[in-house]
Amino acid sequence: MRNLLITALFALVCLSGVAQRNDQLVSERMLPAIEELKEFVAIPNDALVAEDIDKNVDWARNAFTKRGFETFVLKTDKMPLFLANKAFQGNRKTVLFYFHLDGQAVRQQEWFQENAYGTVLKEKDQAGTFSQIDWSMLRNGKINDEWRLFGRSTSDDKGPIIMFLQAMDMLGQQKQQPPFNIKVVLDCEEEKGSPGLKGALASYKTELAADYLIVMDGPMHSSNLPTLTFGCRGGTGFSLTTYGAVTQQHSGHFGNYSPDPTFSLSRIIASMKDEDGRVLIKGFYDGITFDDQATRIMAAVPDVTADINERLQIAAEEKVGKNYQESMQYPSLNIRGLKAAVVGKGGGSIIPEQAIAEFGIRLVPETDGKRMTGLVKTHLEGLGYQVVDHVPTKDERLRYSKLVFMDGGGGGSPAFRTEINSPIGNWLKKCMTTAFHTDPVIIRIMGGSVPVVPFIQTLGVPAVIVPLVNMDNNQHSPNENLRLGNLRSGIKTCYSILTTPVDQ
Repeated sequence: MRNLLITALFALVCLSGVAQRNDQLVSERMLPAIEELKEFVAIPNDALVAEDIDKNVDWARNAFTKRGFETFVLKTDKMPLFLANKAFQGNRKTVLFYFHLDGQAVRQQEWFQENAYGTVLKEKDQAGTFSQIDWSMLRNGKINDEWRLFGRSTSDDKGPIIMFLQAMDMLGQQKQQPPFNIKVVLDCEEEKGSPGLKGALASYKTELAADYLIVMDGPMHSSNLPTLTFGCRGGTGFSLTTYGAVTQQHSGHFGNYSPDPTFSLSRIIASMKDEDGRVLIKGFYDGITFDDQATRIMAAVPDVTADINERLQIAAEEKVGKNYQESMQYPSLNIRGLKAAVVGKGGGSIIPEQAIAEFGIRLVPETDGKRMTGLVKTHLEGLGYQVVDHVPTKDERLRYSKLVFMDGGGGGSPAFRTEINSPIGNWLKKCMTTAFHTDPVIIRIMGGSVPVVPFIQTLGVPAVIVPLVNMDNNQHSPNENLRLGNLRSGIKTCYSILTTPVDQ
């Protein structure tokens, strides 16, 4: 018994020593990581500007080649895919890592810095306001994990690419070999919906083949605890246009006579949801059920309603699910934009000729995009509307007093969900526990979307999302940022994944 105790204590001391060594190695990578991220962010990466994407691909080619990867630019009918391979003697398994190097467009006037692509360092004061601080602060002592790097794509998704590259550098320092072969794909048009991805996967099925897929995109749990996400919602959309007179009319001459299409559209919108946010369209939630395990997993996530509501500055949440996590398991219906006449300067006393609403539906694995938009059409018909799939003709406008043009309604991008206790899930849970000595937060399905399903469908590879960045990073918005503590933990996470054997 005494010998067993001594052996156990020795093992514990060894593990503690390894953990301390790894933490020190991560700390040594922080300054190089920040400098490399600044360099990468400085290259504009608007998904709509092909020339900028080409420059980002060139940067990636140099960065991965420096780490010993073989690199390829895979042509598609849209923008290319970037692929980096690194095989190791004796390894039989291959892990494919997905990132994207394109970013959202910049509205510079809304940023609190001179150049959205010029990374700045900021700290938060007691009032919660971020102020810029000098870069020399990084070299005057311990790096404060609460400081942040502000710049477009610092979090979405250039930061995670740098975390991975720095973890590869740690392996090089230690002369370590990953226990599996590595493939890395960088999507060049994720922010445009990855239109070329599905065809590219079919064309390059052999080049992209892998045993597991890890998607390093999206935010961690708001606590910044290690997080594993086993699915994401998909999405589809449509627009509705209602009509009044063929041209705008003077509200004095025609008010009370010529129908106002805005009120017609408003009645349609009001018919779709109740006051608690539940969708009233018949069949919208059909097929959504939770077993005991799923309920326990969702309840275990430390989402505190009061904290979420304070951050969002909302008095009460919608009541679709019992908690935040459960609400993400249902499809959602949202209005992405509304337009009727002119608001503010330039407006006039008129009755608009038409009113337009653009809708988005977030899909879950149990829902199909075409079926969901079909339910919307049936709902409109139940309200007495003649639904057309084109701009109505004069004859149609004269014939139908309740007329709506429904545009769109395709299948969109589907959702996915991987079993939590699957081989890939168990392996990644082990990676997280090894690195952080605590169980990761398990997210059954996240609300946002990433283009994972084409990989699953075409390559037949199981996928899990490993998010690395802070939840409050202003993703897709002005003043996007990356918390330095997340940069640190992200490098640590990547290193643990790259050094943990996959079950053979």
